[in-house]
Amino acid sequence: MNRFFIVLTVSTLILTACGGTPASPAGTVDPVILASTTFLADIAQNVAGERVQVDSFLPIGAEPHSYQPTPQDVTRIAKSNLLILNGVEYEGFIEALLENAGGERIIVTASDGIAPREMVAHADEGESSGNAGEEAGDPHLWLDPNLVVTYVENIREGLTHLDPDGAAEYKSNAEAYVAELQALDAWIVEQVSQIPAEQKLLVTNHEALGYFAERYGFDVVGTVVESFSTDASPSAQQMADLIDQIKASGARAIFLGASDNPTLAEQIAAETDAQVITDLHLESLTDGPPAGSYIEMMKHSVKLIVEALK
Repeated sequence: MNRFFIVLTVSTLILTACGGTPASPAGTVDPVILASTTFLADIAQNVAGERVQVDSFLPIGAEPHSYQPTPQDVTRIAKSNLLILNGVEYEGFIEALLENAGGERIIVTASDGIAPREMVAHADEGESSGNAGEEAGDPHLWLDPNLVVTYVENIREGLTHLDPDGAAEYKSNAEAYVAELQALDAWIVEQVSQIPAEQKLLVTNHEALGYFAERYGFDVVGTVVESFSTDASPSAQQMADLIDQIKASGARAIFLGASDNPTLAEQIAAETDAQVITDLHLESLTDGPPAGSYIEMMKHSVKLIVEALK
């Protein structure tokens, strides 16, 4: 299967640039390039460089799990020439928007070519995860920088189809950014080596850190919400089971994203010796520090995890 699909006649999308290196591949009309999330827009912008602008569809702080589209969002999609998605049903809101927006555009699925982790969907997990009891793919692949290398390649190919004249620039930018991702991976390996093996235990608000745990040798003890989504709610039995798991494992911390409600985690912490660590940035960048880019987002969260567990 192709890593992207084109639903716009290329001749109507690619216009001849007028002399020199264009600010836009479409000459006098800048192409509208949207990525679904802030971190994905940053990854894509590193590939696009200064040639074209990539904007985030979701605002800073918003998560696809709970995002409620507006009529203005339909207009933004309708005007887009290139749309970059994470895939693995992460953007549950996008299908209706595309249907209502109509029109034609190039769509790139950044995660295409990666086999996702499979876990059992829960009844309250929403439309982004299929039916309860069925296998659902974990969409949080970007939390392993090595997998983002595939994102970069898919995005490069999509930009090249949008703007063939920029192919060499996109290739060079992609190679440079892959080197940064490899350096990030090496940095994370070095940082987490400070944590004793028996203390590399993660408890999170929802099931987000599976790829991170697999890559860097952590065990996921449990989650407050047994879901890939932040919208689900645990039962009293699930809460009791997690308390028992934390006590039995000796897990030292419960890690929450910046937008997660800490109430349930604090209730669990009160029954255990675990502390609650907030302000991980896993699904959205910030406007400036501490998570102004994808790489900064990863470094910030890793520093919090290491400090809590070492």
